Amino acid sequence: MINGSQLIAGTESREGYRSFSGSNPRTKQPLPQLFFEATHQEIDQALKAARVAFEETRGYPASWLANFLEQVAREIENLGDQLLQTADEETGLGINRLAGERARTTGQLRKFAALLQEGSYVEAIIDTAQPDREPTPRPSIRRMLFPLGPIAVFSASNFPLAFAVAGGDTASAFAAGCPVIVKGHPSHPSTSELFGRAVNRAVTEMSFPPGFFSLLQGSSIEVGRTLVTHPDLAAVGFTGSLRAGRSIFDAVAARPKPIPVYAEMGSLNPVVILPGALAERSQAILEGFIHSLTLGSGQFCTNPGLVFLINGQETVAFADDLTTRMADLQPGVLLNANVERGLADAVDQTLVHPAVERLTGGDVIDGRAYCYANTVLRTTAAAFRSDPNLQVEHFGPVTLLVICEDEADLLAALSALHGNLTATVHVGEEEGELAGRLLATLREKAGRLIWDGFPTGVEVVYAMQHGGPYPATTAPWTTSVGLMAIKRFMRPVAFQDVPDSLLPPALQNANPLGIWRIIDDHWTQDPAVEA
Repeated sequence: MINGSQLIAGTESREGYRSFSGSNPRTKQPLPQLFFEATHQEIDQALKAARVAFEETRGYPASWLANFLEQVAREIENLGDQLLQTADEETGLGINRLAGERARTTGQLRKFAALLQEGSYVEAIIDTAQPDREPTPRPSIRRMLFPLGPIAVFSASNFPLAFAVAGGDTASAFAAGCPVIVKGHPSHPSTSELFGRAVNRAVTEMSFPPGFFSLLQGSSIEVGRTLVTHPDLAAVGFTGSLRAGRSIFDAVAARPKPIPVYAEMGSLNPVVILPGALAERSQAILEGFIHSLTLGSGQFCTNPGLVFLINGQETVAFADDLTTRMADLQPGVLLNANVERGLADAVDQTLVHPAVERLTGGDVIDGRAYCYANTVLRTTAAAFRSDPNLQVEHFGPVTLLVICEDEADLLAALSALHGNLTATVHVGEEEGELAGRLLATLREKAGRLIWDGFPTGVEVVYAMQHGGPYPATTAPWTTSVGLMAIKRFMRPVAFQDVPDSLLPPALQNANPLGIWRIIDDHWTQDPAVEA
């Protein structure tokens, strides 16, 4: 099934001359299957086919899109153990982890299908006409969301299933009715091709236009740059590093016609642990924190890479226990050579600061696998506030303890935070007043606030917010996880005094879809009645 081809609108293509391959992170050995860089011509072919497909799919009823998503989920499940084994060979993430990720991938496809079947996601709003209003009559105005057009999705390295070819960005774009061109991640090209073929089978089975999906492969930045600057593209979904995300954002901003870039990038996910919480449940916090920090070898966008503590006996004991436990814990395998090198460079940069102390780790572990020591660093709140470089993401099993002198020092340090995906607080029973001030400060710094928990683990639900102020994302008013992710790939259109028979069903008086709508300021499923 895997031959290294680009999958462009239902056809295979191998026009490129530059090749690359994945590698096994446990052995550092390249894998035998060669893949080729997508050419400008292949990228253009994929975008033009997507534009043609959109002319058809933009008018599809939600039920058709829902059935397609269900079919994609079935085709992924039909890949069986080959998918898990291939992904494990390319990422070293382990079969159990990948089995759970596969379930999340198919589960979110089915959740978007259910969202479509219910139908209210289009946000239909009707303000009926008031012909007798003085001094001027009010027209009938009706508004709803429509798909944007062809979407480019960049696969993430650390989630080869759930944030990749058929992951959350693709699922939400498909649900919106948008064709998708996926740029596969070069760390897991075989996994990407398996997914791409599964999606293509769903396209064929459901008789969708072939340009509704394409998979492009490549290891150079040129493929991505050519893709995001193509004039037929309507938006970009990206999950990855700040450097790569900002590069895409800047390239798109320079287009003659700029388009939205929904980039999820670096996040330190600060955790605040107050003295009262340490006095009441230090060991439970320690256990939960270590599990969160080392989960997936720390290669999560929600990895807790920053901890704020107020100096005192409990804090000293917590730091000592954390250091000992992290030093004794066997580090896991990193995804690839770039992750190992990038992590080492980031930690080295942090350690250059004279106020940063290495408590344990801070080194690449030489051996057969890509691996970095479990690392705990420590600095002061004053140093943290004065140097923005101490907010560089360490993508791996690394955390920086920021020791504050008192509550005022803590609040000042939190005020200096850059944007993050999450922020967490652990508070003692008698620290409620301070907790309120913490939450008020952190609300301006993160997209999701967590109480007495840990940031790893993101639920695919309506209320999830997986996005935050820059540099966590380029669009903090949106989410890349959860059912509201569909809103990124839709735009509102208002119809004024358009005859009922010419309106989309969601806006017609009779409400033939039976969806929830806002009619004259009230939520209802009732028909609209014009004066």
